[in-house]
Amino acid sequence: MPTNLPPEYYEVEKRYKAAQTMPERIELLEELISTIPKHKGTDHLRADLRKRLSKFKESSESQKKTGGVVSVFHIDKEGAGKIAVVGPANAGKSSLIAKYTNANPEVAVYPFTTWQPTPGMMEFGNIQVQLIDTPALDKEFLEPELFQLIRTADMILLMIDLQADPVKQLEESVTSLLEQRVTPVHLKETHHEAGNKIVPLLVLVNKYDDERADEDYEIFCQLLEGDWPLLPISVETDRNIDQLEQLIFDELKIIRVYSKMPGKDADLTSPFVANQGCTVEEFARKVHKDFYDNLKSARVWGSGDFDGQMVSRDHVLQDEDVVELKM
Repeated sequence: MPTNLPPEYYEVEKRYKAAQTMPERIELLEELISTIPKHKGTDHLRADLRKRLSKFKESSESQKKTGGVVSVFHIDKEGAGKIAVVGPANAGKSSLIAKYTNANPEVAVYPFTTWQPTPGMMEFGNIQVQLIDTPALDKEFLEPELFQLIRTADMILLMIDLQADPVKQLEESVTSLLEQRVTPVHLKETHHEAGNKIVPLLVLVNKYDDERADEDYEIFCQLLEGDWPLLPISVETDRNIDQLEQLIFDELKIIRVYSKMPGKDADLTSPFVANQGCTVEEFARKVHKDFYDNLKSARVWGSGDFDGQMVSRDHVLQDEDVVELKM
């Protein structure tokens, strides 16, 4: 936070954080910018707030034209899973999204460049999952609607910086989640309260660039209290990114199922995505209602006792099964 901010700034900021509508936010953001003194120490803050104001005004104009009132924090799920990428400033969230998805969030060395969520699609294993870059979990800049977005996620990736007091970053970020009634699954026995949303969480310890960071990571683990779902990664060098993809897939508890036309080879590039435990009958509904209503037989390659085995409607499918449906 830049120095020499007047008391008026904090008074307006408090009202801005409590604002519920877009017009209120725009008005208070304009007032907030006007309270900031112009000197070198506030250049980045003023620039970032002006950028946020511009995006809010664009969103407001778009809503007027379409007649809708949709928050920038309302993001519909796409792909096989909706994953919120959260954490403190400069932990590498935007870099992760920019490098491994089709999104193009702004990436900079100074903090708070992300003022609104940015979704992108990450592809692996013939499926796509939605990763959403979010504003920093910083008490000075928390958006009221940020946690509404997090509650709708299938999973949370909490990114912290291994080289910048990672224990403090982890504790403060998780405290913010708990205070806003979001409970990581692994803490539900000790920290859960009625009404909290329970969400799977994986802590990504970023800037684990090479073997020289191994000792730093070991020290970090020793300083932690309790068991945490951790994965050390490096967005810079791609270290452990393959493991990240597999952990996401495992946590979403999904399977890939390929459809096969009789007498033809299966297309192994475009699977249907289903929940673990999906039956042939449920898969038939996914393919088309007519298959579900008129299914006469089904053959499976993969989870059967032999390839092409005839199976019943209640046969439980496994990941990467190939299924042939007949009406």
